[in-house]
Amino acid sequence: MVDSSRKNLTLQGIAASPGIAIGKAYLFLQDDLSVIEKRLIEPDEVGTEISRFKHAVEKARQHLHEIIQELPDEFRVHAYILDSHIMLLKDRMLYDGTIEQIEQKNVNAEWALKIAVQKIKAIFKEIPNRYYRERASDVVHVSKLIFENLLGAESPKISDIDKRGIIVAHDLSPAETTQIQLEKVKAFVTDLGGQTSHTAIIARSLEIPAVLGIGNATRQIETNDLIIVDGSTGAVILDPDEETLAQYHDRKDLFEKFHASVTRISHLPAETTDGHRLTVSANIELFEEVASVIDHGADGIGLYRTEFLYVNRPILPSEEELFNNYREVAEIMGPREVTIRTLDIGGDKFASGLPLAEEMNPALGLRAIRFCLQSPEIFQTQIRAILRASAFGNIRIMFPMISQVEELVSAKRLLDEVAESLDREGIPFKHDLEVGAMIEVPSAVIMADVLAREVDFFSIGTNDLIQYSLAIDRINKHVAGLYQPLHPAMLRMIRRVVEAAKEADIEVSLCGEMAGDPANLPVLLGLELDSLSMNPVSIPVIKNLLRKLSFSESKLFLEEALKQPTTADVLKLIQLNYGKSFEEVTFAARPIP
Repeated sequence: MVDSSRKNLTLQGIAASPGIAIGKAYLFLQDDLSVIEKRLIEPDEVGTEISRFKHAVEKARQHLHEIIQELPDEFRVHAYILDSHIMLLKDRMLYDGTIEQIEQKNVNAEWALKIAVQKIKAIFKEIPNRYYRERASDVVHVSKLIFENLLGAESPKISDIDKRGIIVAHDLSPAETTQIQLEKVKAFVTDLGGQTSHTAIIARSLEIPAVLGIGNATRQIETNDLIIVDGSTGAVILDPDEETLAQYHDRKDLFEKFHASVTRISHLPAETTDGHRLTVSANIELFEEVASVIDHGADGIGLYRTEFLYVNRPILPSEEELFNNYREVAEIMGPREVTIRTLDIGGDKFASGLPLAEEMNPALGLRAIRFCLQSPEIFQTQIRAILRASAFGNIRIMFPMISQVEELVSAKRLLDEVAESLDREGIPFKHDLEVGAMIEVPSAVIMADVLAREVDFFSIGTNDLIQYSLAIDRINKHVAGLYQPLHPAMLRMIRRVVEAAKEADIEVSLCGEMAGDPANLPVLLGLELDSLSMNPVSIPVIKNLLRKLSFSESKLFLEEALKQPTTADVLKLIQLNYGKSFEEVTFAARPIP
């Protein structure tokens, strides 16, 4: 039991999937495979050790294949995650890297695998994009299966949990998460993981509350401890007293009623009290998220990140594979817009053996449009797939991380060349395909009026724009607090881009995480953006709040906000003018007293 001196102890983690769960904890403990013994082997034992490793990999592959075959219907849409893990088993750096360690260092397979995994984790740690940085966990999950087979260890099965409760674990792999019995699980709590981890993605799709990345949950919580999980705020409360329990039972009822009510009307337009309509679209990374886009009432897909098809695999995707993926998304979305962003990725993310040098600072290096323009074959393959898919739906194309007009001109030239080749081959495509640019570096903001002449729309990517403009690494705990979407400088930059777009008579949207935070909405509405794009689960709340706001009043409010010298002053102004509105229409604004 939790010590009485720690009653109401709150552990803070990452709010990975909204909702509230109250119940008994179930500590899902696994063997610690981090302590690996190094053993030197004789030269004549190398072949045997490599065979041991290959056998362990094959056994892991068979295990994952069996899980896929037995997936319940609820998890069937997540089979792609396990497929990617099967491909990871033969990843060049993991598979070949381990064999090279055995051959070159004359060490046992377990130690060789440990070294290979450490090298891969070090590479992923330097990746600026959070989603791809968190893919290191996939390597860890896959290597764990191999370690278990090499060591003859047998982990407990999550499917054997026979009572309803809240699962508390050090980490949960996709293979484990997809084996849970849904009727037995109220929520997830883990030491590791983040908002874009596959555990979080699965939890959100199943609408199971989840708090991840606590760090010490498995050391603080024991089986049968009574705990509260608030997936909306990232809080886990141990041994709550009666007053806290009563408050959270009320909060749980409110959340469920609120969630049901806003989701029920989320398909309706987002129209302000004075008749101004704003497009509210979804950001997605995976084809399997399209169902969530429709369920949560999105007006379209404002950002389809396409990088997942390229990472964690030994070879590049073919044109046909890309085409089929984009076409399926377009067909499901019907007349609604689907904005496909071309590769926003650096050569350091590929597992396909591209001969690219390691970079000291990938965030400022060869990534996104720069990488694509220097890798025209890869770029042209993706453009062909996008153009072909445009014949099956309302597709637009968007180029990321534009920093100068020359990049846009070069990208459009390649687009024209590909279009001409498709015409010669008699392959249908949308000839008036709209072309957009992402505004996510300061130089693009300054040159927005010039860039606007080259495109049909802008999309402001605030995640990167804030980091590049304020010189903030939001994953660095020492400066993360300085990551401020409502910083006066950011508001002025966004306004400049909007004004340039209006002057050129092109559409302008905002697609960063900033768009999905209700606290930012009065300012964003006043900035006169044409559309907002966000995580699908945020859409019902944002649409609900938009219907309570006045467009004309928001424009007047913006003028006052732009006069404020600090982020704190902007936030105070928002609270003073709109605090009551937030309490009425956004559940997240209802704090526990």
